[in-house]
Amino acid sequence: MSAPSTDHFYTRLPVNNLPVSELLMEEHLFYKVPGNWHVLITDVKNSTAAALNGRHQTVNLVATGSIVAALNVAFKDNIQVPFFFGGDGATFIIPPSLLEPVLLALRQHRENTLRNFELELRVGHVPVEEVYAEGHELLISKLKASEIFNIPVLLGDGLTFAEKKIKSADLIAAPATTETEELDMSGMHCRWDKIKPPQNDQEVVSLLVVTPTRSKQAVVFKNVMEAIDRIYGPQEQRKPISINRLRMLASFKKIGAEMRVRLGGFNPWYLLRTWMATIIGKIYFKTGKGKKYLASLVEMSDTLVIDGKINTVITGSGKQREELQQILEKMEKEGQVLFGLHVSNESVMSCYVRNMNDQHIHFVDGADGGYTKAAGVLKKKLAALPVAGGA
Repeated sequence: MSAPSTDHFYTRLPVNNLPVSELLMEEHLFYKVPGNWHVLITDVKNSTAAALNGRHQTVNLVATGSIVAALNVAFKDNIQVPFFFGGDGATFIIPPSLLEPVLLALRQHRENTLRNFELELRVGHVPVEEVYAEGHELLISKLKASEIFNIPVLLGDGLTFAEKKIKSADLIAAPATTETEELDMSGMHCRWDKIKPPQNDQEVVSLLVVTPTRSKQAVVFKNVMEAIDRIYGPQEQRKPISINRLRMLASFKKIGAEMRVRLGGFNPWYLLRTWMATIIGKIYFKTGKGKKYLASLVEMSDTLVIDGKINTVITGSGKQREELQQILEKMEKEGQVLFGLHVSNESVMSCYVRNMNDQHIHFVDGADGGYTKAAGVLKKKLAALPVAGGA
């Protein structure tokens, strides 16, 4: 008799409605990822250099495109998969039935990225059973982040191990030279201008936190999240996205970048049609339905990722950030954490919109490569450890 399918393992996980700092301490609410699943990672090579050269928005767009490509494959089979946006790439944990079709889609997206933007998107995967065989953990839970938005929360160092393996040359997925199935990038949107913080005196902070001590990961992350909550307020209060600051940008350059990700090349009719839709959209968002969508957009903006490290984009005053830095620096001196932080004046957002009701998600980063630059700071600290690591 064949083993029962684990395809819907994540789909069927219960959704936990409690603060993330409390969830982290509830060990019984975390489940071991099935061994026959796979960790799949995309990563823009030399993303730090690209960000320094002013290409951070393109890097974000390519990273978002990898999420769109993978989730559209999963959507066709009605399978939910956990995914984590990282600014210059994304991480997925997927069942075996999706591995080949998702790899095919991501290889095609990689080739389009190289041809259109001259950026190399690395794509690779590691079986979860190999992660476990090497002594690493992947424990996952599902958190109700808002009334209409759930996110995965992952503990363990399994994704860090998988990333190191995947970034070795022999594990980068082969080119899609003979595959011809059409790439589905429907739902990919990138039409928002850079977004100012809700208040004029605020800044945008992109923050990454890891702990060198795996056994204390949950406790350390709980303490960090409690500090952020105390200093900045609850998540909805510290989000850098607010309705009154959202502005659609109808420039042909921005629409053209979206077009090349979605279509893999130039199409004048798409460019014109999308430009007209963007102009009309400015009017639509002043209607009752449009305002309701904008409210849900803010609610479904992805500003907190916990994937074995804390990744978050928050907004507040410089004084609040200095207070948080003092706490993190103290924890760092005590050997509890390592962190990377970058401050921006604006945020950027790219979107995956299957429909305008409840199937959309919006990926947020600091406007000048926040996550990527914070990761650069963190990587230097990790490299200085007795056993070098990577962010």
